[in-house]
Amino acid sequence: MLKAEDNGASKVPAVTLVFWIIKIAATTLGETGGDAVSMSLDLGYALSSIIFIGIFFVAVIAQIRARVFHPTLYWMVVVATTTAGTTMADFADRSLGIGYAGGSSILLALLIASLGVWYRAAGSVSVSSIVSPRVEIFYWVTILFSQTLGTALGDWMADTNGLGYEGGALVFGAGLALIAAAYFFTRISHTLLFWMAFILTRPLGATVGDLLDKPIEHGGLAFSRYTATAVLAAFIIGCILLLPQKAGGKPNVS
Repeated sequence: MLKAEDNGASKVPAVTLVFWIIKIAATTLGETGGDAVSMSLDLGYALSSIIFIGIFFVAVIAQIRARVFHPTLYWMVVVATTTAGTTMADFADRSLGIGYAGGSSILLALLIASLGVWYRAAGSVSVSSIVSPRVEIFYWVTILFSQTLGTALGDWMADTNGLGYEGGALVFGAGLALIAAAYFFTRISHTLLFWMAFILTRPLGATVGDLLDKPIEHGGLAFSRYTATAVLAAFIIGCILLLPQKAGGKPNVS
């Protein structure tokens, strides 16, 4: 059984430049890895989603049961959300036939609802307030929805609006630059800016992942999905081993 009490210790990393580097790499891996299973292995979006959701549940239970912050375990759960988000978004957009706009709208509503329920239950959606299993569950559900939404947005921007993968990556990169400027030069809530950046890194990763592994005639670079996934996984592991990360600070509701 999971204990519900507040133990006063954060099990998510401090939000630093290293955090964002690994996050973008993880979201890119989610795109190439998800496509490798659903498309290269020809398992389809539905079965692949079931597989990745299963992996997510196993990883997140281990993360919630852990007593302290473990970088490897934390990023394993994040990668699980990105791969699951890729296949679930593709299933909603393509297999269900609701299109990118419909899928993005539904996922945005789910994300807003998740944040709303979390705020109502805990009084804050700040990542520095994640010090109990109950709040951590809200955190991971919100991340899963944000990763899935980001995939749908990335595909929508690159495919439907005709920007291509490079154009989509530039748009989302510019959006992240604006959020960074707002963080340093405005008084906008840092919690709001964090979630905006967290969401936008996913479509950035999705478009970069598609740029890497899609055929040249479709605007990609035609790298093997397996090769791209392996290189990204090695990069993430290297960052975890070589770049120090520590748990986030004390609870803060600002």
